[in-house]
Amino acid sequence: MASPVAGTIALVRAAFILVREGVVSALPGDELPPMARLAHRFAGLIARRSAKRRARSERLSTALNRLGPSYVKLGQFLATRPDIVGTEIALELSYLQDKVPPFPREVAIAEIELTLGRRIDDLFTEFGEIVGAASIAQVHRARIRTRDGEERQVAVKVIRPGVRLAFRRELDAFAFIAKVLERVVKSSRRLRPVAVVETLAQSTRIEMDLRLEAAASSEMADNVAEDPGFRVPTIDWERTGRDVLTMEWVDGIKMNDVAAVAAAGHDLPALGVNLVQSFLRHSMRDGFFHADMHPGNLFVSPDGTIVAVDLGIVGRLSADSRRFLAEILYGFIQRDYKRVAEIHFEAGYVPRSKDVLSFAQALRAIGEPIHGQPAETISMAHLLTLLFEVTELFDMQTRPELVLLQKTMVVVEGVARSYDPRFNMWVAAEPVVSEYILGEIGPAAKLRDAREGLEAVLRLAKRLPDLASGLEVLAKNLPDLVENGIHIGDDDLLQLAKEGKAAILVGRTAQIIGALALVVIAWQLTFG
Repeated sequence: MASPVAGTIALVRAAFILVREGVVSALPGDELPPMARLAHRFAGLIARRSAKRRARSERLSTALNRLGPSYVKLGQFLATRPDIVGTEIALELSYLQDKVPPFPREVAIAEIELTLGRRIDDLFTEFGEIVGAASIAQVHRARIRTRDGEERQVAVKVIRPGVRLAFRRELDAFAFIAKVLERVVKSSRRLRPVAVVETLAQSTRIEMDLRLEAAASSEMADNVAEDPGFRVPTIDWERTGRDVLTMEWVDGIKMNDVAAVAAAGHDLPALGVNLVQSFLRHSMRDGFFHADMHPGNLFVSPDGTIVAVDLGIVGRLSADSRRFLAEILYGFIQRDYKRVAEIHFEAGYVPRSKDVLSFAQALRAIGEPIHGQPAETISMAHLLTLLFEVTELFDMQTRPELVLLQKTMVVVEGVARSYDPRFNMWVAAEPVVSEYILGEIGPAAKLRDAREGLEAVLRLAKRLPDLASGLEVLAKNLPDLVENGIHIGDDDLLQLAKEGKAAILVGRTAQIIGALALVVIAWQLTFG
């Protein structure tokens, strides 16, 4: 962590630039306490005149780029955390672009040769100029000759020299600021700023190892191999290392250029539906999704296929989280708010000290207005945003994986609406969500769960002969154990420790008790 002096200097510098570029004065200040409202007005007085004529998103972009590449990365990361900065600002941050000069082509070549241990002419038949530069890496267009003699165009991503040291220094300052914030501002503790900075540090470390981005792209390629209308670029593993990533060149139009996509003759509403369905399929079916799906990272190829690039940030959902989301959506559709509340409590997302019925009442306040709206205006992302706002009132701890999903859904849904203003989220999502719900909480799922439970019992049953002697001892001593409990003297513990058998005893005891419990349950189910 940065020293207190360095951390304080970083904090003062960041605050001054945010004020000077008009970011602070652009934030709403009506509900602030008197002293904070006065400071807000003072910030407006010292903001640049030119800043006052720009939109807040432009002010944010200018300020963060002035602060440096690591602050831009912090802004892009906070775009994935609307629970911290709010949905509106998160959306503005999601379009934040790095404004950093590229480093020379010769430096990129030296990085490639050092990483891959081969001369540039042995790797590429042609290594072109820069086509895009960002805070962590830049991309070059190149050509390769495959082993069968065919020439292909590729995109080569190269890590910026010295970026790891620079980011480590800035992240130390962020860690100091977060620690001060948690200590001074009590209301910030629920949002865990220290944990947020630690997550950012981990995310940045992953982004700076391009082998991991390549692995994420390769995993998604396997997942979507049979999906219609969506793919990711093929990775060239021979020319990929920690600081270099080589992939196929994508010929297509970026989805942020809606006019160009339309001029190319593509079906805009169909593209919006395809994008949303693909995202939901990745999230609910695979539990693995591209978490930075802004339109600058999405291309439309000539055949109408959506191609997603830059998988530096990905999200994962456990089977339990996916089922939780499916049951919540199903509960809202059925207007069964009590069941939705019970799901939150069963999952441990809301403290059990809270009242289930009061929570159900709060959920009803979200669900009923939605049911009264026209279908094309109902937003699934908005529903999840409202849900997180309500759960905050009930001390639900931040769930980064769910918030990352919600943020990405907001962006994807926004792209779909830009392609079709009458986009109907529920009609688009229904086939994917219904398929998942039927597969996970329908009759087939219950049969699968029963089969898995039976298989687990059978696996334990196979071990019963090994535990027979232990069961016999337990059966003889069970009445005394029930009445008096288990007592192990100090001398016994010392002897067990000397012989290294304490762990074995604990493990065997747990196995015996577990097996006995299963036998009793099976007996009751069969003869009870």
